[in-house]
Amino acid sequence: MRNQNFIDREKLYGLLTDNAPTQDELNNILNKARKLKGLNLEDVAKLLCVEDEADIQKILDTAEYCKDEIYGKRLVLFAPIYTGNACVNNCVYCGFRRDNKGLKRKVLTMDEIEQETLQLLRMGHKRALLICGESPRNDADYMVEAIRRTYAAKDEKGSTIRRINVELAPMSVEDFAKLKAERIGTYVCFQETYDPVEYAKFHPAGTPKGDYLYRLTCMDRAMEGGINDVGLGVLFGLVDYRFEILAIMEHARHLEEDYGCGPHTVSFPRIEPAEGTPFSLPENIPHPVADKDFMKIISIIRIAMPYTGIIISTRERPEMRDKLVKYGVSQISAASETNPGGYEEDNTGAQFTLGDHRSLDEVISMMIDGGYIPSFCTGCYRKGRTGADFMDLAKPGLIKEYCKPNAMFTFREYLEDYASPATKAKGLELLKKLTQTFPKEELKKRVEGNLCKIGDGERDLYF
Repeated sequence: MRNQNFIDREKLYGLLTDNAPTQDELNNILNKARKLKGLNLEDVAKLLCVEDEADIQKILDTAEYCKDEIYGKRLVLFAPIYTGNACVNNCVYCGFRRDNKGLKRKVLTMDEIEQETLQLLRMGHKRALLICGESPRNDADYMVEAIRRTYAAKDEKGSTIRRINVELAPMSVEDFAKLKAERIGTYVCFQETYDPVEYAKFHPAGTPKGDYLYRLTCMDRAMEGGINDVGLGVLFGLVDYRFEILAIMEHARHLEEDYGCGPHTVSFPRIEPAEGTPFSLPENIPHPVADKDFMKIISIIRIAMPYTGIIISTRERPEMRDKLVKYGVSQISAASETNPGGYEEDNTGAQFTLGDHRSLDEVISMMIDGGYIPSFCTGCYRKGRTGADFMDLAKPGLIKEYCKPNAMFTFREYLEDYASPATKAKGLELLKKLTQTFPKEELKKRVEGNLCKIGDGERDLYF
C-alpha cells in the first residue's frame, strides 16, 4: 500500500468544469452537508465551480452552521518552534531552499530549543509545533531529543508544553515509530501540490523532496509506525486550487479506507514572499488564490470533511484570520516566528513573511470579543482519545462533553497566569456566560467546580 499512487490526475482534472451547479443542485448539496456526514468528490467538484457571490455566501453560511454544530465556539491556539533552517532541498518557493545563499543558516542546540520553548510558555502557550528543514543535521534522532527537551522545559509558573505536534520531512516506518514513542500528537507533512507533473517543476530531481511518490505515501508510513493523527496540506498558489481540494479529498478517502481514520487536520497556507526567493513574489506565483476563493475553499473543506480540524497560520493577515474562524478554521497559530531562534530574537533567515504580528494576548482579546473560547486543551490526547477513537466520539456528537469544558479550563489558566488585566476581566466575564450554557446540571456543576479550583491555584484539570 505504501507504494500506491492514489491520486488519479486525469480523473480529478476531468471533474473540473466551468459549469456552476443549478440552484436546485446547490441547495441539495448544502442540505446534504448540514447532515454533518460530509460530501463526496462530485459534490465538492460542483461547489468549486461556484462563482456567484450570493451562492458563495450560501456555502459560507453552511460552513458556519457545520463548524458551530461540531466545534462550537472553541478555537485551538498553538505556536511553531523552528528548530533549523538548513535544508538539502531546493524548492523554488521556500526561503529555506538550498540555493538561497543569502540566508543565514542555523540548527538549534538542545539548550536553544529549551530557551525557545520557555519563551512560548511565558506567553501562555501550551501547544507547540516543531518544524525544521530537511537535513542530516536534524534527523529523527535529533528530533527525538528536541521533543524531549521541549516537553521537559518549565517556566517560572511551573507551566510546561502539554502537546507537541511535528511538521517534518517524510521518514521510514522505523523513524515514525521513534517519534510515536516520544508522545507526539499530530504528524504534519504538506504534499505542496498533488499534481505530479507540476510537482516536478517546483521540486528539482536529485533531492529527497524530488520523489513525489515517497512524499505522497508518507502518511501511510506514519500510520504504520503507530501515529494515530496526521495532518495534510498543500501550498496554495502552485496549481489550480480546485484540483488541490479534490486531491485532499482523495487523500483523506485513501487514509479512511486503508487505515480506518482520515486526517486529523488540514492546513491552508498560501505562498508568501520569502527573502532571497524571487518565485515567491506575488507577480511570479503561478496560480494565486484570491481572498474570495480562499474563503470559499476553506468553507468547502469544512462542510465536506466536517470533523477534520482546519488550520490557518500567521501567514494570513489579521482581518482574514478573524473572518475565517467563523467559516471553518478551528486552529490558529499566534505570536509566531518562522526562523530558528526567533523568539530569542535571533536574526537567522525565516521561511516566509508573516502577515499577523499580533501578540498572543491580542489574539485572545479578539477571540473573546467574538465570543470564542481560546483553547490550549490537550485532554483527548492524554486520555487516549485520538485517531479512530476520537472520531467515534466526535461523529455522534459525544466529544462536545469533553472539549468545551476542557477548553474553558485551559482558558481560565491563561487568564489567571498570563493575561493582561483588560483581557482577564473580559475573559472571566465570558466564562461566566459560557458556564450557564450547559444543558445538564451535573456537568454544569463539575465545570463550575473545576473553574473555581483553577482560580484557587490548581492547574491541568481536564475530563
